[in-house]
Amino acid sequence: MSGSNGEAKLSLVTLTGMVVGSMVGAGIFSLPQAFGRATGPLGAIVAWTIAGIGMLMVAFVFQSLAQRRPDLDAGIFMYAKEGFGDYLGFLSALGYWAAALLGNVTYFILVKSTLGLFFPMFGDGNTLVAVATSSVLLWVFHGLILRGIQQAAALNTVVTVAKILPILAFLLLVLLAFDWEIFRESLGGSGEPGSGSLASQVRNTMLVTVFVFVGIEGASVYSRYARRRADVGTATVTGFLFVLALMLAVTLLSYGVMPREELAQLRNPSMAGVLAAATGPWGAVFVSVGLIISVAGAYIAWVLLAAEILYSAATNKTMPRFLARQNSSGVPANALWLTNLIVQAFLIISMFSDYAFMLAVAMTSSMILVPYLLVAAFGVKTSLQPDASGMPFRMGHREAIQSLLALIYTAGLIYAAGLKYLLLTTLIYVPGTILFVIARNEQNSRAFRFPELMGFSFISVGFFVAVFSISTGYISV
Repeated sequence: MSGSNGEAKLSLVTLTGMVVGSMVGAGIFSLPQAFGRATGPLGAIVAWTIAGIGMLMVAFVFQSLAQRRPDLDAGIFMYAKEGFGDYLGFLSALGYWAAALLGNVTYFILVKSTLGLFFPMFGDGNTLVAVATSSVLLWVFHGLILRGIQQAAALNTVVTVAKILPILAFLLLVLLAFDWEIFRESLGGSGEPGSGSLASQVRNTMLVTVFVFVGIEGASVYSRYARRRADVGTATVTGFLFVLALMLAVTLLSYGVMPREELAQLRNPSMAGVLAAATGPWGAVFVSVGLIISVAGAYIAWVLLAAEILYSAATNKTMPRFLARQNSSGVPANALWLTNLIVQAFLIISMFSDYAFMLAVAMTSSMILVPYLLVAAFGVKTSLQPDASGMPFRMGHREAIQSLLALIYTAGLIYAAGLKYLLLTTLIYVPGTILFVIARNEQNSRAFRFPELMGFSFISVGFFVAVFSISTGYISV
C-alpha cells in the first residue's frame, strides 16, 4: 500500500479484520487458566460485564472521534497530542508502540510453549531453542511485510477467518461436553487458589481482560487508509462485540468441563487442556494448531500497527524523521526495522525470566493504559467544547457520557494494575524519551517546555524507584 495519498484503500471487511485480528491472538488461548487462577464463573461474569461495558465505551469514543475529528487520522496518539500537548502525545505513541512490542513477544513465547507440549526442548517458550526459532520466524515475517502493507493486511484478513473457525469448533465441542454440576461447584469461586472477596477476585482479572482487548483501536490506527471514514467506527464496534462474545463463551464454558482448581493448574495454552479433557488427547493438538494460526495472524496485525504508529508519529513530528522513511513498496521500513530489533532484544531477555509470558502480558496491558486513558480524556475534553468555539466537531450529550465512562474505566484499570507494573512502565518511558528529544532538536525547538519538564521529572522519579526496587528485590521480574 502506498502512503496516505495512495489510491489503495481498506474496505470495511478488511478494517474489521484488522480489529478482530489484533484482539484475537494469544490471549484467548490462555483465558481458562488465567480466570481459573483468579475467580469462578460468578466473578468471571462480573469481570466480563465490567470489561465489556468499559471497553465498549472506549470503542464508542474511537467511533465518535473518528467521525467528529477526521482531521486526526494518524492514530490514537494524535488525540493525546491535540488535547494535551506534544510530550503526552509522544508518551501515548511510545506506550502504544511498546505494548505492541511486548504483545508480539507474548505471541512468540506462547507458540513455543505450545510446541513444548510435544517437544520438551521448547520448554515454556523461553529456552534457547525456543528463542532461536522465534528469531527465525521474526525475520521471515519482517521480510514478508517489507514487500507491502496492502498484501500483509489482505493476508491478515484471510488468517483472521482461518483462526476464528478453530475457536468456534472449540466452543461447540466444549458445549457438548459441558457439565452443569462441575460449573455449579465453581460458581462462587471460593477456596484456593485465588480465594478472597468477589471484588478482589474481579480485580485480579482486570489486566487479563485489558490484554485480550488490546487492538480495539486497530481500525483507528489505519483510519488514513479507510475507503470510507464511517467504516472506521463501524469496524471498531462490530469487531469488539464479536470478540467479546468469543471471550465470554471460552471463559464460561471452560468452567463446565474442569473444576476451577484444575483450570488454574493448566499450562498455557490452557484451552488445549480444556479441550483435551472434553474430547481426549487429540483436543490438545487441535487447539495447538489453531493457536499457531491465530498467533500468526495477530502478529501480522500487531507488527503492522507498531510500525504504523512510529511512521505516523514521525510524519507528525512527534518522533524523529528517520522513522518516516518508506521503501519502494510504501512500507515504513525504518520503523519496521526498529520495531523488530527491539522485539528481538526482548526475546533474548525472556530467557532470563521464569514467568516471561505472564510478565509480558501484564506489561503489555500496563503500557496500553496510558494511551487509552488519554483517548478517553480527549473524548471528554472534546465533548465539553463550547459552541462559541466554532468547532464543527462538538460532540453530543450521549457521546460525552460515553467518554466520561471510558475515562472512569481506564483510570480504574490503572489503579487495578497496581504500583509494580506502573513503575515498570517507566523503564520504557524514560529511556524512550530520547526519541522525543531528537525530534525536538530536528525542529530546532527546546527539548522540554516547563509543563513537559515537570511531567518528565515525575516519571523519572518512578524510573529510579523502579530501578532501586528491582536491584533490592522489592520488585521481581
